[in-house]
Amino acid sequence: MNKVYPLDVTSGYPRGALPVGAAAPEGENVITVQRVVRALRRRLGVMAAAFLLAFAAVAIYSFQLQASYTATSRVIINSRDQKIVDIGAVLSGMPANAAILDTEAEILRSRTLIEKVVQRLDLVNDPEFNAAKAVPSEWDQRVGGIKSFIRGLLPFGKQEADPADKAPVDPAIAERAELDSVISAVRESIWVNRVGSTFIIEISASSASPDKAALLANTLAEVYLDNQLDTKFKATRRAQEWLDARVGELRDELRDAEGLVEAHRASTGLLRTGGDTLTEQTIRSINADLTAAQADYATKSARLRNMNEQMRSGSGVDSIAEAQNSTSIANLRAAQTALSARKSDAMRRYGEKHPSYQTIILEEQDNERLINAELQRIASSLEQEVLIARERVNSLQSSLNRAKGELASNNRAGVEQAALERDALATRTLFEEFNNRFKETSELDGITEADAVVDSYAPVPGSPSFPNTNLNLMLGFMLGLALAGLVGLVLELLDNFISSPEEAEQVAGVPYIGQIPLLPAAGAFTKSRIKPAEYLIDKPHSGFAEAYRHLRASIMFADIDKAAKTVAVVSSLPSEGKTSMSYCLGRMAAMSGTKTIVIDGDIRLRQLTEISGVKCEAGLLEYLFGEARLADAVQTDEKTGLHILPLSDRKHTPRDVFGSRAFDAMLNMLQQSYDLVIIDTGPILLMAETRVVTSKVDQVVVATRWRKTTRNTLRETMKILHDFHANVAGVVLTFVDLRKKAHHDYTAANYKAYAKYYHEK
Repeated sequence: MNKVYPLDVTSGYPRGALPVGAAAPEGENVITVQRVVRALRRRLGVMAAAFLLAFAAVAIYSFQLQASYTATSRVIINSRDQKIVDIGAVLSGMPANAAILDTEAEILRSRTLIEKVVQRLDLVNDPEFNAAKAVPSEWDQRVGGIKSFIRGLLPFGKQEADPADKAPVDPAIAERAELDSVISAVRESIWVNRVGSTFIIEISASSASPDKAALLANTLAEVYLDNQLDTKFKATRRAQEWLDARVGELRDELRDAEGLVEAHRASTGLLRTGGDTLTEQTIRSINADLTAAQADYATKSARLRNMNEQMRSGSGVDSIAEAQNSTSIANLRAAQTALSARKSDAMRRYGEKHPSYQTIILEEQDNERLINAELQRIASSLEQEVLIARERVNSLQSSLNRAKGELASNNRAGVEQAALERDALATRTLFEEFNNRFKETSELDGITEADAVVDSYAPVPGSPSFPNTNLNLMLGFMLGLALAGLVGLVLELLDNFISSPEEAEQVAGVPYIGQIPLLPAAGAFTKSRIKPAEYLIDKPHSGFAEAYRHLRASIMFADIDKAAKTVAVVSSLPSEGKTSMSYCLGRMAAMSGTKTIVIDGDIRLRQLTEISGVKCEAGLLEYLFGEARLADAVQTDEKTGLHILPLSDRKHTPRDVFGSRAFDAMLNMLQQSYDLVIIDTGPILLMAETRVVTSKVDQVVVATRWRKTTRNTLRETMKILHDFHANVAGVVLTFVDLRKKAHHDYTAANYKAYAKYYHEK
């Protein structure tokens, strides 16, 4: 069983080791370049058709489009940003920001400006923008006639077609409606956009005529500038009239307000130096001195309080901040340090009772008393400073209170004074502003200019801008590729047929034991007149015959411990090559010297009996019912010596034939008389008796039609066989097109690689 036959891809699984529904080996579900190439080769025809269809549709559409020309003019928006009180408020007043520029771009496409363009160029009478002025073509006339005819056949169409029933239309309304229609058409052919973040606006116009396209773009730019100038002249005239009257009123109001301010100041005696009264200046000076005195008092009080607390707590001199600044204490501390050194030395030399040591102790006590006396002196000095600081704060506070009293009296008198001054200042400001504006607007007649200038006029385009045939063809090419890829992907995802040995093993969960190639003359559009069983005998050295030799060996030695003697050939559905494979397998076994009998177990269709051509009056059913002997029912194939147990032409019996004891006894007897017993059964998904047969034989061979049997069908078949505890030898692919198989297999073998080993002579 280690021999590799050319027409078979050897299984990667051990015999019987793969359970039903087992997953594929690692790597088979991984997308590789080889799998993609095979998929492309399989779907090349459909994908090419989808590509050509999409590309042709885009090409035809592109070549049928009417050519259109686009011309572009450029307008620069002035970036002057003047204040509202300057002359620029009437001249430009256009701040340089993106919102204003976008607004101007929308104004360029406003219906008001487009209407002026239409009127200036008389586009109402242009057939390109006014369909009513266009002369209908012959095709349009035919279409219109057909529409009129259809409308006339309809009841409501006849009523609408009768001019007498229509109400009269006002000529002015009709003319305005026609103008609005032309404006809309012209507006659709014009678009305006800002160039990046600059102050340049592009005006583009499209038309079937290149001259007309340039004329539209340039005319709109000129109309935009004229509209700005006209707006500014009207604004200037309105401003002059209003400012003249307003300046006169403000002049009288200012005179009265200033008179009231001076009269009130003279009556109240409010004196000012540098804008403030004398009382306010005094309060400001006293308040500054008081703040400084309060800060000094707080600092000295804190120092005294801290020193007293340190002295009461018995802290050392080193922890008192005031002592650190005293020179006397510093000297005493230095002396104390020296005494400590002498004391240590005397203690080491003489001991505590020696006179020298006692003298040093007395000196330390005197030094300590001097330090305490110095601390008391520092504390007394701080107390005096605190008293002086407190008296200064009290004095300044009294002066400040007196000054505040005077200020309160002055404030009561200054409230009315401040109100009068505010009124006078406001009136003076308004008067000066309006007076300046009036002088400026009086000079605007000669210097008013638009907020934009034409940067460049649109030249006459030399080539159409639409359609872009090259771009469309490129897009059509890309669309065709995308559609072809999508079609191929969908077909691959929807492909549910068994295509390769690997797929058969993966779905069935049993080994793949061979394939039956398609006969040379058989194909999609021609039907072979050669019978497979006859072809097997006539061409014993062909690949077709070799496939059955390999299949016979695979079946007989599927179980190494026990050679198979009874074999049932099953299929999921009809027309999967099961009967032809059973008959050809029997003939090949007989030709190989194996005593073989083939039993027609398809009691409904009798296909094996028909293709073998035997004539019988008694067959399998007659023998099982006891109506005939087995020797009378068995027929012999004259060419190969194969024995055939056919089915007679009788009505189907409702009795359980294959589950009977007679059938079991017959199998036992045939196993003793023959080396190989092959049973051709009916489709297992349709016939219940086939399932019974599979549980009684040594091996079961499942015939699966290449590219016809679906995965779900084969999976359901294997589930039934597993439920009936059938010993499945493997799966056989039938009707395999060897030329197309390379597009589906995972192996490197192809038709040309092994075709040279076989011949049909």
